[in-house]
Amino acid sequence: MNDWTTFTKRITVNATFEVIYKAWATKSGVESWFLRSSDFLSSANEPRQADEFAESGDGYLWKWFGWGEDADQRGTIIEANGIDRFKFTFHDPMVVSVRLLKEHGTHVVELTQTNIPIEEDTRKNYFIGCGEGWTFYLANLKSILEGGIDLRNKDVNIKNVVNS
Repeated sequence: MNDWTTFTKRITVNATFEVIYKAWATKSGVESWFLRSSDFLSSANEPRQADEFAESGDGYLWKWFGWGEDADQRGTIIEANGIDRFKFTFHDPMVVSVRLLKEHGTHVVELTQTNIPIEEDTRKNYFIGCGEGWTFYLANLKSILEGGIDLRNKDVNIKNVVNS
């Protein structure tokens, strides 16, 4: 029987841990491959600078290309160790954990989404939808960090494509 409450996606990325971690944990980083706009907010509710690392306990506000202003995501950074682990709430109660690993001389980004509700609609929307989304965005992370080509659809008028 399938476990619909969690999934893991992995991709190799030819970049240093420092570069990969910055791509996840800074405003400038996540906007380079993932988001149209991002704000990390300190526990004092102050916006972090573009290259300042998010910390555990920070809040975030994210918006995607291809979606209107009303499609945003708010959550909390659960873990940010500055090296190889970054974890955040995502469509509460779900949690996304990112680990940077070294395997056979290669760097691997491993993303696990947990706490996916088991009702049929959420199973489709989150297990399948988020799984497809993270597959694309991890490929875009690799593309940006290894070659600089951004694969995202940035046109809000173009719908139902895998790259937004």
